[in-house]
Amino acid sequence: MRLALVVIQFILALGLIAVIILQPGRSAGLGAIGGGTEFLFGRKGKGIGATLAKITPYLAGLFMLVTVLLTVVR
Repeated sequence: MRLALVVIQFILALGLIAVIILQPGRSAGLGAIGGGTEFLFGRKGKGIGATLAKITPYLAGLFMLVTVLLTVVR
């Protein structure tokens, strides 16, 4: 049980890092996927940024939940 939670927490941590890094910055062009998003995804980068911004709190919440569960399972 504990090993499964550790693996889940590791995957959530990597996902959370990736989602945060891929979000465009407040200034134009500072995000990791800045100018080439139209080419890669076929739509504006703002839509991708909004999607990533919506995913972030869910991943953070799951990460916190798994962390609390790991503390309880000890």
